[in-house]
Amino acid sequence: MLNKSFAVITSKKIRSFKKVIQVDSDKSISIRSFLIGAISHNISQIKNVLESEDVYSTIKCLKKLGVKIRRIKKKEYLIYGKGLGSLYAKNNTELDFGNSGTLARLLIGILSTTPDINLKINGDKSLVKRDMSKLIFLMNKFGAEFLPKNKFKLPLKIISSEMPVGIYYKSGISAQLKSAVILAALNSFGTTRIYEDAKSRDHTENILIKNKKVFKVEKGNKNTLIINGKNYLNSLKLTIPGDPSSAAFITALTLLNKNSSVRIKKVGLNPRRTGFYQLIKKSGAKISFKNIKKQDEITGDILVKSGKIKSIKASAKYYPITTDEYPILFVLAALSPGISIFKGITDLANKESNRIQEMKKILKKLGIRCITNKNEMKIYGKAKVKKNIKIIKVNPRGDHRIAMSSLILSLITGIPFVIKNFNTVYTSSPSFLKIIKSLGGSFEIKK
Repeated sequence: MLNKSFAVITSKKIRSFKKVIQVDSDKSISIRSFLIGAISHNISQIKNVLESEDVYSTIKCLKKLGVKIRRIKKKEYLIYGKGLGSLYAKNNTELDFGNSGTLARLLIGILSTTPDINLKINGDKSLVKRDMSKLIFLMNKFGAEFLPKNKFKLPLKIISSEMPVGIYYKSGISAQLKSAVILAALNSFGTTRIYEDAKSRDHTENILIKNKKVFKVEKGNKNTLIINGKNYLNSLKLTIPGDPSSAAFITALTLLNKNSSVRIKKVGLNPRRTGFYQLIKKSGAKISFKNIKKQDEITGDILVKSGKIKSIKASAKYYPITTDEYPILFVLAALSPGISIFKGITDLANKESNRIQEMKKILKKLGIRCITNKNEMKIYGKAKVKKNIKIIKVNPRGDHRIAMSSLILSLITGIPFVIKNFNTVYTSSPSFLKIIKSLGGSFEIKK
């Protein structure tokens, strides 16, 4: 991967296109596969892995914790599982989570109940700004300690629990917190029960579900997850689907670009990841799912045709299933006539950047009116934006979704953009620029 910083400069509208493509593999599932494979027994085989910066950070951390990981060929890895409670590194070893909030929260979950852990944990300049207080309070319940006390942002020291015991937890909109509790529970004594107050992503559950003695779901209006700690975990054999979040950017580009169509093959279509697609379909988007299959996850092809959509109305219930797609939804709202309303979005302020404020700043430069508060955003969309803008400069502040959304805005409007530190996109979608180029988009890279 490229670690050097570079800017992307765009100034031309993209041409019409009709293409069949594949997007990068799912980041959430790739990271979870390595983490769960590491604490399972025997050798796990993971195919179609996302080879991005966040996944490389995951591999580096696990290797520091004594896990053998072997790359068989492009996108295919073997993980030599050590079993529950077997990860280890010398005291004060530092683990660097890079830009990945998923890695940070999930691996902290595992380490909190792993014996004899006394480690330093850190991240990049974006991750160290993110509030970890909710995670820390949850891991405290298992008996883990974090130093210095009353500090809730990285860097920190983690000291694992000497006697972890299962807890009761009412989960909210954060799949990462829910997953951290699940992973901490695996090596705790007794039973942990998680009551799902909101149906957030369930990739962790889908990976563990075959371990019937360890994990089960009591289905109901609100599911209850039951984790029986200190049990044997079977090795994994997974093929990772395409990332629906990465596909959302190409979907938006196609919708907004006249006389265009795209088929995006083999994308993950887990219902808890398709809020973006549900919302735009409600707003009139010409979109359908084909060739649907169910293995560990539901996968299929996404067919998109260009066309006008009406304003988007997203209630708070959409947040857990649309978490990563709000920046590109804001782009769609800005370039479609009418008032779009997004509610229940408080947690967007604690992503790689404050996505509410960063997107508002960019849209304001385009002459798009936005009214925001901590929990809501109203966008007064236009079919046409100002044409006399000389250039818009964007600093994505380490946020891959802000950088990607900015590029889509420039390609659709033809307004020149200079997007600094575009290399941040490599955390989730290393093929993004290649895909844009294959669709006919033009840009310049400035190192």
